[in-house]
Amino acid sequence: MKLADKIKQHKGPHPFFTFEFFPPRTDQGFENLVPRICRLAELDPLAISITWGAGGSTKERTLELAGVTQEQNGLDTVMHLTCTNMKVGMVDEALAAAKERGIESILALRGDPPRGQEEWTPIDSRFQHGIDLVKYIRNSPYAQTFSVGVAAYPDGHTERLNDEDTEIGFLKQSVDAGADFIITQLFYDVDNFVRWVKKVREAGISVPIIPSVMPIQTYATFIRLTKLCGSRVPESIMQALEPIKSDDRHVKDYGVELAVEMVRRITTEAGIPGIHLCTLNLEKSVTRVLEILQWTPAHTAAASAHPSITGHNSLIADGPASTVVHPPPQLDASDLVLTPGAATDKATHGLKDIPAVGAPAGSGELNNAASWDDFPNGRFGDVKSPAYGELGPWGSFGQAYTNALSSTSAKDPTTLDELTKIFVDYLEGKIPTTPFSPTALSPESKIILPELRELTARGWWTVGSQPAVDGVSSADEVVGWGPRAGYVFQKCFVEFFCEEADVEQVSRAVEANGYGWVDWFAGNYQQGDLRGNVPEGGRNAVTWGVFPGQEIVQTTIIERESFCSWKEEAFDIWSDWASFYRPGSDERKLLENVRDTRWLVSIVHHDYKDPDALWKFLKGVGTEDVC
Repeated sequence: MKLADKIKQHKGPHPFFTFEFFPPRTDQGFENLVPRICRLAELDPLAISITWGAGGSTKERTLELAGVTQEQNGLDTVMHLTCTNMKVGMVDEALAAAKERGIESILALRGDPPRGQEEWTPIDSRFQHGIDLVKYIRNSPYAQTFSVGVAAYPDGHTERLNDEDTEIGFLKQSVDAGADFIITQLFYDVDNFVRWVKKVREAGISVPIIPSVMPIQTYATFIRLTKLCGSRVPESIMQALEPIKSDDRHVKDYGVELAVEMVRRITTEAGIPGIHLCTLNLEKSVTRVLEILQWTPAHTAAASAHPSITGHNSLIADGPASTVVHPPPQLDASDLVLTPGAATDKATHGLKDIPAVGAPAGSGELNNAASWDDFPNGRFGDVKSPAYGELGPWGSFGQAYTNALSSTSAKDPTTLDELTKIFVDYLEGKIPTTPFSPTALSPESKIILPELRELTARGWWTVGSQPAVDGVSSADEVVGWGPRAGYVFQKCFVEFFCEEADVEQVSRAVEANGYGWVDWFAGNYQQGDLRGNVPEGGRNAVTWGVFPGQEIVQTTIIERESFCSWKEEAFDIWSDWASFYRPGSDERKLLENVRDTRWLVSIVHHDYKDPDALWKFLKGVGTEDVC
């Protein structure tokens, strides 16, 4: 059924909700997302939506996933459709494919700029804004086939400098052209949203407004997405996150609390009939939000049987948000049955003993599918997780931070030495960010700051690393994570950009003196060019934790597929960075040359008991007597 019609017919005991998913970056992530959507479907969403990747990059996967959810699972699916890289024939093909799959709702968007372009440029002048798609659909043979929605930006559009009244005027034009529902950009300032809704209604826009709410999953993801989307973040939220930002479990708990509070205010103060939950392809947080709100089928059934028990009259609902979710109780270390030594014996077995990437999740390998939602996914997560590469439709890591660089005191680079200085200045805290680093240097990275600084000054620009950790308390303020009363472990690794001659030196050093202790990958801008000594299917576990009553939890995996995915993203960041300078400029020529000639190298040393092992090895690379 069309989404606009379903909203009109909704008469449930609570506001409706929809879920948003994005097509995963890996085949295994795609396969594992489908059962996750099926589980979430049991919560009875009004509909789900499938995004259309940045620059149209996930067109085929979007159609495939939307087809699976609509046809095979019977879920009313809203398919996103953008103007980016689209011509009339391509739009017709997408609409025909959607109709063939039984899809009856489209979210019409302008979309993000194709990667590497300074600004959004249409390839067909007829499709420059979301309204152009709305008009085209309403004047096509599909006019009666689809309910058509558009996006709105309560905090303002990140690329347009129009005042709010002008933006609302554009929104009114889209509705007048035939849009019959609105889904907003994610936001966290409820006061501003309530004010904005009032202005929208005063402008004569009466179609349903569905606000996007995203429970905070990790601090880093929250910072990235709010910067990328231009979201206003109230100071109270930043103050609440500051003392817990390094504790993933507490951040998730707070994210649930905040989402519950936001939803309650949105649906009461703004008269909103329903919400759009951005899942980031994760399930636990959104499930907890709905359970606390008592919007799940189980709560609805209970409320029907006992009318006095409703989502707005229960003890849980009446209490302040801060009393709803509590951190897990602290346990004494004596509760641990497994000693650190025994844990590491199991967690650090050789690559040859770890099943290939295609092995079923949780079958004889370190990482279990049940832990995918518990700890950060994305860059260093498990490629089998549906949330791997969690920025999803919001673009690349680099897109979120190339803007930030322009606001720093960093010099626009025209030479390799000036580039080196930018990376060194970041390590020394002289600039707060680079296109490869979302925030200031972490306390964990400061443990190995002298080594990172020495490597970077050598012209090997470091973009990722972690120190070796041997059985440190999970409550440690710098390297701890997960439940308390546990132990955490890390192998030391570093990632950097260097020249091809340096890659040759690394290769010779590993062969001569790696002694089986060093694993490495290296790749360049050419998609098929990959070097290293990790066997096909090898999965290198570099971070793990041991907690009372749990299997070993593994949160950082470096393997061929994840490295290739990161390599592609990393070189795209160089393209994004270069695109900020005019064609032919010295800065652009430098950055594009770096992209085309440098290699990304990832090196892991397995001796996590010796914090200097990796650095001693790297100091010998390129010398006659490699040590």
